[in-house]
Amino acid sequence: MMHAGAFNWTFTLGTGLLDPWTIGATALIPAPGTGVAALPLLMKRHDASIFAAAPGIYRQLLKSPLPALPKLRHGLAAGEKMPETLRQSWREATGTEVHEAFGMSECSTFISGSPAHPAPPHAIGYPQEGRRVSLRLDGPVCPAEAPGVIAVHRDDPGLMLGYLDAPEETAARFDGDWFLTGDMGRLAPDGAILYDGRNDDMMNAGGFRVSPLEVEAAMQTHPAIAEAAACELRVKADASVIALFYTGMPAADAALADHAAAHLARYKAPRLFVHVGALPRGANNKLLRRKLRTEWEADHGQT
Repeated sequence: MMHAGAFNWTFTLGTGLLDPWTIGATALIPAPGTGVAALPLLMKRHDASIFAAAPGIYRQLLKSPLPALPKLRHGLAAGEKMPETLRQSWREATGTEVHEAFGMSECSTFISGSPAHPAPPHAIGYPQEGRRVSLRLDGPVCPAEAPGVIAVHRDDPGLMLGYLDAPEETAARFDGDWFLTGDMGRLAPDGAILYDGRNDDMMNAGGFRVSPLEVEAAMQTHPAIAEAAACELRVKADASVIALFYTGMPAADAALADHAAAHLARYKAPRLFVHVGALPRGANNKLLRRKLRTEWEADHGQT
């Protein structure tokens, strides 16, 4: 098992180190400072059968031809939702699938797909065995396929006891017996969890809540777009629009608008397109949509 993350990430500590050790398997964590370009050679040299990383690492690896990895059985990903286009590109390059996991520092992963129970397209997976998961919206359980906050029961053995010396902050994260993750999701008919993004990343379009992930997934099928980030921007004191920041080749706004119209409901389509050299990411390669929003609004006098 080879994990490309750092030890400040619970996905690395748990999935990359403790899980393999628990079953007597070998855990390989590249030394700090190891470049992404070196990862395929390490996988090949050590016959890694499972590879785990954030989606952004998979994206970087695919920028160059990969060596044959005959021992690789499958990949694992966490940290942010992996776009289906990226999953397909990895499948074509390696012949292997990538299974996603969802969790957080407070509970590690508790929703995932696996080779024995792969998640359907656009889903992050199923509640893991023994985990009690709920979708909450202002208290009650959400009806099927309605969006709600993903929550895990307080009896989960992996859930933290609380935030250190912060009882009020701890209490604020609970809805009765349910710990609220702050991430939005929907329940598919087969029990899989569809991920809509962070609650504070959700966008408002004419009173309708719009997931940035849905907009990004649709727009990333445009041939000019390499990566995309959707967020709601305030363009004047009393007006905001859905905007799309993207990398890749610059494209005409009209062409991007046509693509959006063909793949998204009208109210979900971006009204503003911004080409950038790179999208901002955090320490674990998570996309920082709020940074895009705050910097754009500051540059345009909307702070």
